Amino acid sequence: MNQKKIVIIGAGPTGLGAAYRLNELGYENWILYEKSDHIGGHATSHVDDKGFVWDEGVHVIFSHYPYFDRMIEEALGDEVHERVRESWIVTGDNWVPYPYQNNLRYAPKDVQVKCLVGAAKVAAQNNGNAGNFRDWILATFGEGIAEAFMFPYNSKVWTTPLERMSKSWIAERVPVLDFKRLLENVLYERDDVAWGPNSKFKFPLHGGTGQIYKQIARRFPGRVTPGKQLVEVDPAKRRVSFADGTGDHYDVLISTIPLDLLVHMMRPVQPELTDAAQLLEHNNLLVIGLGLERTIETSKSWVYFADTDLPFYRATYFSHYSPFNVPDGDNHRYSSMMCEASIRNGQSFDPEHMISQAMIGLVRAGILDKSDDQRLISRYHRYVPYSYPIPTLDRDRALQVIQPALLAQQVYSRGRFGAWRYEIGNMDHSVMMGVEAVNHALTGEKENVFHSS
Repeated sequence: MNQKKIVIIGAGPTGLGAAYRLNELGYENWILYEKSDHIGGHATSHVDDKGFVWDEGVHVIFSHYPYFDRMIEEALGDEVHERVRESWIVTGDNWVPYPYQNNLRYAPKDVQVKCLVGAAKVAAQNNGNAGNFRDWILATFGEGIAEAFMFPYNSKVWTTPLERMSKSWIAERVPVLDFKRLLENVLYERDDVAWGPNSKFKFPLHGGTGQIYKQIARRFPGRVTPGKQLVEVDPAKRRVSFADGTGDHYDVLISTIPLDLLVHMMRPVQPELTDAAQLLEHNNLLVIGLGLERTIETSKSWVYFADTDLPFYRATYFSHYSPFNVPDGDNHRYSSMMCEASIRNGQSFDPEHMISQAMIGLVRAGILDKSDDQRLISRYHRYVPYSYPIPTLDRDRALQVIQPALLAQQVYSRGRFGAWRYEIGNMDHSVMMGVEAVNHALTGEKENVFHSS
């Protein structure tokens, strides 16, 4: 078994999940290449020049898999901060607990009526024949909830017309409607906020999310080679080539880079794959960090923003995830807010202008005060390419062409963008895709996460 040379591309959750499994098995014939000088991929963390810690978007630890839980426990031990999720939705001047449809009593009366009437109609019709995401929203929630929250919020996140998106990815990502429950919550003025797998979550005490993957990589020193940007894959010769002119041979390749980029690196060019890759769409992310020299007293975790005049779709009380996300761990003196704005592929933007807009939006929502402009000591931003793999109507057709062809050439394209399936793009899914790719390559064991629907 040790005769197979396994090359892993990318030191994010999937690549390190594969490496962790190989190390656990005592397997020796493998190496991991990473293009950057840091560990974690999009799950890495950065410290700005003022001492604030920032993630590349919001990541929290919750899991569907005992294997992932054990790995996290080994990596972090007791160095975790546990929280109960308290998330809210802001539309106009109204704050509604998440999920929106379960907490309509917080919406204005006219909105409540419209939402209840629309929900009653779809409950009576029981129409499950929607052909796209937009139609699914209407058929599931009704016109009121769709227009009040679902349409504007999802349009901001996905930067894509909702009628061009599939409904196949939804699963547990979107809470569906239970009309009786919805109506009782309004009539009895009952809060209903515990939906979802991340209603409780953990976060590393030190170092942000990236600390998880730094700790994992320390289990196999010398195995991760940085500064190696993949530029070419020759499946006939079983060879990878890097931008610095070096290369390596493999028997099995586990790639975690975006699938469309990987396909265009294949040599010789495989037209059927490059044609299919043209159907894959994604957007990008601008992370905005606001570090304040004052505390924010709240039990809230994060807030969703549906209003289309605000550029960001989510704001996170990042200093509440861990006190050590602020300078010197002094959460009696400092606090931090992190905002996320989806950037359409090819869209131009001015980060400084968007930071100013974020401040205006947070002041308007009452999260910050106008005077906080004088207390703002960190204005951070980071552009993160490849944020959401968009589940378009054409996505599955493209994947059905690309993925079997790659696997036939001993190339496992896995992870959030390697698999290109948002519905299995959380950290636990991503790590397990790496673990299961190793198991399949060595023993033929089924890849449950990658093949889940």
